[in-house]
Amino acid sequence: MIKKSFLIPFLFIGITFQGLMAQQDAQYTQYMYNTMSVNPAYAGSRGQLSFAGLYRSQWVGLDGAPETFTLNLHSPIRNSRLGYGISIVNDNIGDGVVQETYLDAAISYTIQVAMDAKLSFGLKLGGNMLSLDFNGLRNFDQEVVSQDNIDNKFNPNFGLGVYYHTDRFYAGLSAPNVLESEYFDNDNSDGSVNFQSAERMNFYFITGYVFDMGPDLQFKPALLTKAVGGAPLQVDLSASFLFADKFSFGAAYRWDAALSGLVGFQLTEQLMVGLAYDRETTELGGTQFNDGSFEIFLRLELLKRFQRTVSPRFF
Repeated sequence: MIKKSFLIPFLFIGITFQGLMAQQDAQYTQYMYNTMSVNPAYAGSRGQLSFAGLYRSQWVGLDGAPETFTLNLHSPIRNSRLGYGISIVNDNIGDGVVQETYLDAAISYTIQVAMDAKLSFGLKLGGNMLSLDFNGLRNFDQEVVSQDNIDNKFNPNFGLGVYYHTDRFYAGLSAPNVLESEYFDNDNSDGSVNFQSAERMNFYFITGYVFDMGPDLQFKPALLTKAVGGAPLQVDLSASFLFADKFSFGAAYRWDAALSGLVGFQLTEQLMVGLAYDRETTELGGTQFNDGSFEIFLRLELLKRFQRTVSPRFF
């Protein structure tokens, strides 16, 4: 019973607390393969039509735990400096109690800044749809719910990004959602308004490098930093090895949060599969409530590389 009712009452307390609560974007362990979801300037940087999907199950074994599903598709536009992309991110918390879906279209513009280096600027337009079923909370501890449900409330938004890359190095800075949407506003008797939940602007910095360790072995460290007002700074560090351009393996650490293991398989020139497992280092990870978090990633390159586009091979 404790395991089944642990998360939903906690969620209810969070969203009904009289004060401002900052929301963060979804987190990813395989962020180095999922850059399109957080930086629109990445669109078209692989030099071919690229499709990627990622599924994350957070805190497996805990009823109502978050699930995240992302899909993105992007490509350069032939004989131009432009790239385009589409990104979909869906978050599900509480077995459907909270559903949030982001749908965005991105465009990028790339300039050649050196013989082997490019700098891209990106813009994305779209928004998110939020559904919140307060009635679902009644299934847990008979909570008294006075709020009306929210059904596919749409909030428009836009994002910005910049992305620098060579064949061995990359670095990007982005703000995927610039506008700060506010939810669950209640008029008080004195005429003031309390916004109980707010979609805060998240800032991302991502970077990585590829070192040759031998004829068939590369070392690929990477870093992702995420900052948002009202929440601790999130820092993800990863270190992986790529063998014979086919098999990758490594570990990652989310600062004061989790340890992770990662493996990847380049099954063909067009198809890659990646897997990751996280184990919490917080108090939650040391309890019986969950069995860690899992991710599966799939990337499919749909067309051959455009001849005039020089793309990084490793990211």
